[in-house]
Amino acid sequence: MYNFKNDYSEGAHPRILEKLIETNLIQQLGYGEDDYSKEAKTILRNKIDNQRAVIHFLSGGTQTNLLVISFLLRVHEAVISAKTGHISANETGAIEATGHKVITVETVDGKLTPEDIIKTLNDHALAPHMVKPRIVYISNSTEIGTIYSLAELKALYLCCQQQKLLLYLDGARLGHALTAENNDLTFAAIAKYSDVFYIGGTKNGALLGEAVVFNHPDLAQDFDYAIKQKGALLAKGRMLSIQFLVLFKDDLYFELALKANSFAMRMAKAIKDRGYSFLTDSTTNQIFPILPKSVINTLLLNYQFYIWKEIDHDHAAIRLITSWATDETQVENFINDILNS
Repeated sequence: MYNFKNDYSEGAHPRILEKLIETNLIQQLGYGEDDYSKEAKTILRNKIDNQRAVIHFLSGGTQTNLLVISFLLRVHEAVISAKTGHISANETGAIEATGHKVITVETVDGKLTPEDIIKTLNDHALAPHMVKPRIVYISNSTEIGTIYSLAELKALYLCCQQQKLLLYLDGARLGHALTAENNDLTFAAIAKYSDVFYIGGTKNGALLGEAVVFNHPDLAQDFDYAIKQKGALLAKGRMLSIQFLVLFKDDLYFELALKANSFAMRMAKAIKDRGYSFLTDSTTNQIFPILPKSVINTLLLNYQFYIWKEIDHDHAAIRLITSWATDETQVENFINDILNS
């Protein structure tokens, strides 16, 4: 059985493990004050072309979303998200558990638009009887594999500025978005056209870890207190920063994401060539083909994946995710099985 359920089934890229072993007995300060953390932050600031950025390393995506959103919101404020957004659909009400409402928006492609934001603001204009939207949450790539263009991100950010909102970008799969064949965004553009974003390591070669980036230092004031209070400040902070040091020193991060995308696109082409359609037009490492249930049942004999959405009595959309460690032989086997279905 080969697992296409997620992009973190494996441990970590060998170069990360080698670096962790190499530095294992070198004494360093704790709580992110180590030399590796400082070097990794310098590299990331150069990558995003923002020397003023405040960067913190955290363990996982849900933890990062919870910490950032609850830190930035006042007690009466809320966050806007696509209905498919991770904070709405996959985080067990973590944001609501901090006392903040997630206002969801129905979208076609998992992406928010300025029109969505304006409508949401109008729908919540009855002050002080309704929560006050303050943060716009987006993910890139989205939970259904689509990506934001430079024009879309810029328009969304300008709308947020005009409406006195903060734009927060979930980058759990940011590497896959930035290496997609139709991408025109860069790290520098994301830093310019968002207030806060994070760079996901867990889904792209790291054992664990995300790097949260505050593009404006004033927004990050006292965030370290929130990290500590919520139990997220690792004593051995080096365990996170060393991984980002390896991922970004020689652009391994992009190499791994590109590999995952290329495998997904090869699979998508084979599925299209067989005459099947897709739930979304994804160009990243998540694809959602619509297949006859008889074909799905046959594929389940050799591969693990999620049945994402029932289409009709005889068809369903499935989700296939490739990773940096996906085996090429299994990709070829899957393609052959599809072509012979």
